[in-house]
Amino acid sequence: MTRRNLLVLIAAGGSLALLLGAWGFQHLGGLPPCKMCIWQRYPHGAAILIGVLALALPRQVLLPLLGALAALTTAAIGVFHAGVEQGWWEGPTSCTSGDIGGLSTQELMDQILSAPLVRCDDIPWELFGLSMAGWNAVLSGVLVLVWLTAWRAR
Repeated sequence: MTRRNLLVLIAAGGSLALLLGAWGFQHLGGLPPCKMCIWQRYPHGAAILIGVLALALPRQVLLPLLGALAALTTAAIGVFHAGVEQGWWEGPTSCTSGDIGGLSTQELMDQILSAPLVRCDDIPWELFGLSMAGWNAVLSGVLVLVWLTAWRAR
């Protein structure tokens, strides 16, 4: 196995591991995902597919760059999500509590009844001060570097 293929396997396998971990937290750990958690999963799926293609088509030199872009996308969503969880910036109103000051009783009741079951600004699990979104950002950032190293190994 070439160095490039080994690195592609590690990068795509890393995305698979992160995706399996997310599904494990969801289905075995009882932690349902919020909208932004779901958003972070799509680029991992793309990275896995890109990895399979890169292994099947080793002459396609741009595939590792596309893998790096997929990993960078999920890392960026993870950073944004972690910032929403920490209250550093506002998240999408469709999955955060938002500002309720100035709402009428009826508007507040409407907001409560239409609130998502899982809010994006809650931290359901953390390790060493990082939430799942934060860990996704960090580990996906490492995967970006692995993809770029695979691209350079062509």
